[in-house]
Amino acid sequence: MWPRPSNGSRDRTDVADMSVAVPTDDLKPRIGLYGGSFDPVHCGHLLVAQAACEELGLSRLFFIPAAQSPFKPQSAPAPASERLRLLRLALVGHSQYEIDDQEVRRGGTSFTIDTVRDFTKRFPRAELLYLIGADHVPTLPAWREAESLARLVEFVVIPRPGQRPAPLPQPFHGRELAGFPLGVSSSQIRNRVKGGLTIQGLVPDAVNEAIGNSRLYL
Repeated sequence: MWPRPSNGSRDRTDVADMSVAVPTDDLKPRIGLYGGSFDPVHCGHLLVAQAACEELGLSRLFFIPAAQSPFKPQSAPAPASERLRLLRLALVGHSQYEIDDQEVRRGGTSFTIDTVRDFTKRFPRAELLYLIGADHVPTLPAWREAESLARLVEFVVIPRPGQRPAPLPQPFHGRELAGFPLGVSSSQIRNRVKGGLTIQGLVPDAVNEAIGNSRLYL
């Protein structure tokens, strides 16, 4: 087996493993990196994670909440402590999923290249696959140190329902995720909460209850 990370904060839910392919010792372990604001986490995120584990044969998948998106400098997300709390609630029972809060701990604007470099140091033998929404694909050349990023990770594009994603621009390489696209977004959930509409079925039950109790997004 390959070692646990020697540094960096992470959360893990110690419940029965999911039924997914796990690489054997003679293969490079495959680690999925799922970045985003998760403001809040919803069922679409969990379906993407499940599809990624099944289709890509991931050993582990890390949810990596951002402190602040470089492409939304004027949009402040909910407090990191609240977003992390909801993530922990959502991931109960999913032992293969973990939370890496390094971007939150770093603070400021979150740049993917900094996070990816950290993972290459912690898991030098691993193959890293970075999940990216189809709407972000055209922006990849503008990401910080784009050429270095393209060398370090393979991108896995999350499609929008009914839409074909744009091809990955050079020098990026990767593939499209096939499974479980769900037409729901965090912004829609925030708007529904603000408008007094139910979000039941769109987020895990524990997340729904926590948002209601804390009056988050009102």
